[in-house]
Amino acid sequence: MTKLYFAALTLLSVSLQAQVQKDTINIDEVIIHENRFSTPISKKNRNVYVIDQATIAKLPGRSVQEILQYANGVDLRQRGPFGSQADVSVDGGSFEQTVVLLNGTKIIDSQTAHNMLNLPIPVEVIERIEIIRGPAALTYGVNSLTGAINIITKKPTQSGFLVNSYAGSNFEKDTQNTGDTFYGTGIQVGGVLSKEKQQHSLFASHDKSNGYRYNTAFENNKIFYQGNYQLNNANEILTSFGYINNGFGANGFYAAPGDKNSSEVVQTTFASIQSKHQLSEKWTLMPRVSYRYNYDDYRYYGIANLKAGRSQHYSNSVAAEVNTTYKMETGELGFGAEVRSEDISSSNIGDHNRDNFGIYLQYRTTFIEKLDVNFGTYLNYNSDYKWQAYPGLDASYAITDAFKIIGNIGTSQRIPSFTDLYLNQRPGNIGNPNLETENAFQSEIGFKYIKRDFSFNANYFFRKISNFIDWTRNVTTEPWQSNNYGNLNTNGFNLRTNYRVNFSNESKLNINLAYSYLDFKFQDVISTVYAKYLVSSLEHQVTNTIDFQHKNFTALFATRFSQRVTGPSYWVNDFRVSQSIKKVTVYVDAQNIFNTTYYEVGAVPLPSRWFSLGVKFVTF
Repeated sequence: MTKLYFAALTLLSVSLQAQVQKDTINIDEVIIHENRFSTPISKKNRNVYVIDQATIAKLPGRSVQEILQYANGVDLRQRGPFGSQADVSVDGGSFEQTVVLLNGTKIIDSQTAHNMLNLPIPVEVIERIEIIRGPAALTYGVNSLTGAINIITKKPTQSGFLVNSYAGSNFEKDTQNTGDTFYGTGIQVGGVLSKEKQQHSLFASHDKSNGYRYNTAFENNKIFYQGNYQLNNANEILTSFGYINNGFGANGFYAAPGDKNSSEVVQTTFASIQSKHQLSEKWTLMPRVSYRYNYDDYRYYGIANLKAGRSQHYSNSVAAEVNTTYKMETGELGFGAEVRSEDISSSNIGDHNRDNFGIYLQYRTTFIEKLDVNFGTYLNYNSDYKWQAYPGLDASYAITDAFKIIGNIGTSQRIPSFTDLYLNQRPGNIGNPNLETENAFQSEIGFKYIKRDFSFNANYFFRKISNFIDWTRNVTTEPWQSNNYGNLNTNGFNLRTNYRVNFSNESKLNINLAYSYLDFKFQDVISTVYAKYLVSSLEHQVTNTIDFQHKNFTALFATRFSQRVTGPSYWVNDFRVSQSIKKVTVYVDAQNIFNTTYYEVGAVPLPSRWFSLGVKFVTF
């Protein structure tokens, strides 16, 4: 199968190159804004995948979760569709091993990463999503064990407002309950005020559905504010605030088949303020403060019995960091520190708190012409796990202006969540306060080719995760317990190509095709032990989008192929067509158009064919 996909990818690349026209435009350069350095993606030494705002606007999705399902190397395991609940991982890691960031601010859920994507961020404010593959402690600190997903929002350039409304259905009936036809509706409103030295964005949305099968209804309310302030040419401030109230039927989400009537409510509030100060031509200072509150109310018996089988969790995290860069004649130095305080009060986890402190130092330089090197270390102290160090190094060599070889060696850590450590949910799940931290070492080598409207990336990596944490049990009658399951070795490679064809100034075609392969091998484990999450990791993944634009008409077709370690393989195909007339856009989405039956987590079937019709009015 691997040879087949590689051959198909190569043939497509060759055939597309043969169609290159002399009047094509160059692929737009994207600046990757890390916590320390700002680097053009063409000069980046790491394997970075970017979903830009033009692609986001064309994809048939209205939430961050739905957009990420089209990203190569990202495994989005949905329980609730259309953005209600999903786990995310990168390159075969667990759903706890990827850190999510908003404009560089870490969104860490100390209770459980099941809630990490509970974000109120509308796709209309996203400039791009950066997916950094491999251990990233040097850049993003703890919990970036297998990668990082950084959501970058737009800086508004003009004032206006937005109204977006949609409705959809699979045209099937709820034969187990009401007999009503399944449907989903939503409305979003927002406004932008853009002045010379300050910009404000405010968005709110309401989504509601009676589900797609028994007890999968959801209601989702979001509000998001962002303020940009330019004090002068050397000082700027970015503020953000968000709130989401997400309630949904959780049929089969965590304890199938007994949880048929389960429901859950998750409320998340976050706020952050960060600034950038150009103290001199060489020295830049970037402080940041953030706060996140999460309330998780899980009802095993649903609303029919709130006195039994109910779990309520209240968690808080406060974080502050300062990042600095200093330019020298020989290179650029980055250094700084961060501190995080986390606490939880829970009906079946208990009351706990912990503190984390990290400092880092990294240096980037060009030793010889065309050789770029970045190295350093991240030193972390946790009140439960004390001091640990995580060094890293990445380098690239530009053979030509278009062809570059890249390589990196990195380490990182994941601190167990409060659920991993202290959960007491007998007879279903119990935590383990004796857990060790997970630690990762990864080496990677690859190349990038970027020429005019064509790009091709190929990378191979080896990763070893020590003290891998999974929920295990010896026999099916025992509760699941979190344990350091063993050491996980992963070999993998990924291929990614993008090509643009410009038929004219008004007609364009864009093709993106990617393939990932992962090979897993555990060491030092007992073969008779059952593992809860790892068994569904992706082994083969193909993602492909083809979009065509003529004037104000666009059509996008997206294909996803997934083959997990266990279970059947499946293809899922989606499309969106849209037509803009002045400030009004009408769009039609069709998801799972060939009606594939598939599962991403446990025994939770995902929706059958689903159609949506939407109208958007935008003045900015």
